[in-house]
Amino acid sequence: MTLDTLRERADALRTEIGRTVLGQEDAVDFLLVALFARGHVLLEGPPGTAKTLLARSFAAALALDFGRVQFTPDLMPGDILGTSIFNFQTNAFVLTKGPVFSQVLLADEINRAPPKTQAALLQAMNERMVSIDGTDHSLGSDFIVIATQNPIEQQGTYPLPEAQLDRFLFKLGIEFPPETVEMAILQQHAAQPIEAGLETAGLAKVVDAAALAESRALIDGIILKDDILAYILRLVRATRTNPEISHGASTRAADAVARAARALAALSGRDYAIPDDVKRLFVPALRHRIVLGPAAEIEGRDSVQVLENILNQIEAPR
Repeated sequence: MTLDTLRERADALRTEIGRTVLGQEDAVDFLLVALFARGHVLLEGPPGTAKTLLARSFAAALALDFGRVQFTPDLMPGDILGTSIFNFQTNAFVLTKGPVFSQVLLADEINRAPPKTQAALLQAMNERMVSIDGTDHSLGSDFIVIATQNPIEQQGTYPLPEAQLDRFLFKLGIEFPPETVEMAILQQHAAQPIEAGLETAGLAKVVDAAALAESRALIDGIILKDDILAYILRLVRATRTNPEISHGASTRAADAVARAARALAALSGRDYAIPDDVKRLFVPALRHRIVLGPAAEIEGRDSVQVLENILNQIEAPR
């Protein structure tokens, strides 16, 4: 397999997803990076910005098993993982698997479930396995979580703890599209039957498990040079000394940026990473991994602005 083949597969995924989701090209690019870098993604944005449609379209273009959980306040961990039910005919417990036993899991409105239910995904996202009744069950190397949440509504929501946020490779902000794109969306829907679902869009499955494994093996062969690694480390360590940040990013965050940089380089047709790769990945990979201090909050600065300021302060290698 070559880098050109990888780019062709990525372009095919973009084309299929673009048939149903318009105006979210950056989000699609980061989803592709996460897919090939074996990471999970958190989509955050106001209602009606196609977060769920984006996740469903992404899964529909992959020949992988898809599972969905609509998170609600009464959702229990067993509703996600599954539970053992006693079979009176065999006098033995039989595991009824939950939706987590899939390859692409959509955790819709993840912040609507209480912490104990959110925590049910911690082991699955970190180790790609779950423990039920003392038995470990593998979820496979293709397992990826795409979660959505609404940052506006506070009633009936439970903020994700830092430990859970740290499991996500990227946190992507989904904003309202430009006026021209919104018009194109309305025109597209006006030409279809009312309430035409994603199933009628006929998205082709362009990447299967074998192609995904082959692509990941190619990316695994990309080695980052020490100057790129040092640049990533300087950026991450700067979050720990910045006066506007009370809790900086961890070593896991630096490793996440490095893994993503290898995937982005390959998707860009290169077998080496450049500083621009790191710059593009830094904010979405760290915006959910830092805790702002009182000074930043008083001045009305958010995590994106603080991280962009760090990017401007730290000199990139040449």
